[in-house]
Amino acid sequence: MSDYEVRPAVLRDAKAIADVHIASASAAYADILPEDQLRALAPSTREAKWREAIEFSEPQVHVAVLGEEVVGFVGFDRSRDPKTPSTTGEIWALYVKPEHWGKGVGVALWDAARDGLEEEGCTLVTVWVPLRNDRALRFYELAGFKREMKTAKTTSLGGTKIEEIRLKRNVA
Repeated sequence: MSDYEVRPAVLRDAKAIADVHIASASAAYADILPEDQLRALAPSTREAKWREAIEFSEPQVHVAVLGEEVVGFVGFDRSRDPKTPSTTGEIWALYVKPEHWGKGVGVALWDAARDGLEEEGCTLVTVWVPLRNDRALRFYELAGFKREMKTAKTTSLGGTKIEEIRLKRNVA
């Protein structure tokens, strides 16, 4: 039994979600993005983005809490990829504070997202992951996701080109 509880996010969680997002992204992308771009991750813009997501449920957002502290979050909804069937969901974001990595928080968040996607009628779920983010790739592959090799693409993140790949699996 885990000490972590996962629940739907509420508006007052937006700042904590933004803080988790920045702490986790800074650690996860330390070898992928230049230091100045990592420093430029602005809490205020992230908080506004997550406040809007929570308010409009796009994406749906759940948080993992330990006591009263938000230690991770997941955003999920229908796939944003063009020409994707309405039964395909997507993990838009899944971040956990680095000090809680490897403790089951990500799995608990994935389970909540999977349940939510299933309730929405999704049968497949996808996620886009930078190819150089070994930790995230390993996490999703352990969760049963498979790489779709023909989906590799280059995106720009703050002026830095990043190679991403889509992974997918059945929801159930």
